[in-house]
Amino acid sequence: MIPLGANQNNRVRALLGARQEKIRVAVVGAGDFGRNHARVYRELEGAELAGIVDADPLRAVQVAKEFSTEVLPNLESLAGRVDAASVAVPTVEHARVGCRLLELGIDVIVEKPMAASLAEADQLLSAAARANRILQVGHLERFNPGIVAVIPAMNHPLYFEVHRLGVFTPRSLDIDVVYDVMIHDLDILLALVDAPVTEIKAIGIPVLTDKVDIAHARLDFASGAVANVTASRVSTERVRKLRFFQQHEYISVDFTRQDALRVRVVEPGAQPKFDFTTLPVQAGGTAPRGTASLP
Repeated sequence: MIPLGANQNNRVRALLGARQEKIRVAVVGAGDFGRNHARVYRELEGAELAGIVDADPLRAVQVAKEFSTEVLPNLESLAGRVDAASVAVPTVEHARVGCRLLELGIDVIVEKPMAASLAEADQLLSAAARANRILQVGHLERFNPGIVAVIPAMNHPLYFEVHRLGVFTPRSLDIDVVYDVMIHDLDILLALVDAPVTEIKAIGIPVLTDKVDIAHARLDFASGAVANVTASRVSTERVRKLRFFQQHEYISVDFTRQDALRVRVVEPGAQPKFDFTTLPVQAGGTAPRGTASLP
């Protein structure tokens, strides 16, 4: 997620609770992800879904009708009409659409991956800074209750094993599996380890598309930690798990169940004894009160 300056932090606090009126929001892009954003905005007490923008008029009408809002003709029509907008268009359009919304004075949450390249990501950062607007990226897995639960238990973890496998669906085919799903785990690893990456070894191959559909990476960190990360969108089953080992214990996070299991050695030796504990989780993670979750 994008670090916020002092002025933007004040705006975040205002948007999340200090103001009494609802936040007016729009969704740009009415595909699968955009539809989910619209659904969540309709569920939020503090949000007013002001409209849908999409290049496909029929799709825009369908989603707008489903969630009792209206179709808005273009990005310019949002100026002065909404406080914030979700960008759920194809990745190649993230920078263009996001920058224009920011220029119009609209706070932006952009679906992951943030942009199609580092240069375009920098364009979004610069546009947010110039306009003094909030720019957020949809890395919602860091708010997963299972991940939130393990943070207090972190004690210099040395080895991570991460699997994020899913069955094939005809969505997000404009990007490879690293940008599509592995990006969640890379984001979480960087936050949990909090040390620079010193070496990466990786392999990825196309299976059903012309882009990488299954990938594996080994990351070495300056702290001595090592992570093996596997991502696939051509699996026969759905698996979303993170496991890590630290001194005398092992912790497993299931992203789908949103829980975490801690296994500790209580009596080492030839026949060690273990303690199995489910870490306490809070539904909804650390997301602000009144928010809802995207799948």
